[in-house]
Amino acid sequence: MVTTIQLRPETKARLDEVKVHPRETYDEVVNRLLDMAYDPEPLSEESMKKIEEAFEDIRAGRVRPFEEYAQEQGL
Repeated sequence: MVTTIQLRPETKARLDEVKVHPRETYDEVVNRLLDMAYDPEPLSEESMKKIEEAFEDIRAGRVRPFEEYAQEQGL
């Protein structure tokens, strides 16, 4: 089954710009972009907690320059 959708000319132009091959269909382009945007495996509760803790550290100023860390690690 095929469905017709309406796109503004600007949207079609943007889709044309992200084609990886001139013969790639718009269906393939849209599906590729959707696959890139949607992660079927959401972050775990533990990962979300660690991310929030990292944000709290940043807000509280518990950070140091990357250069300092790299030098400490011998990079």
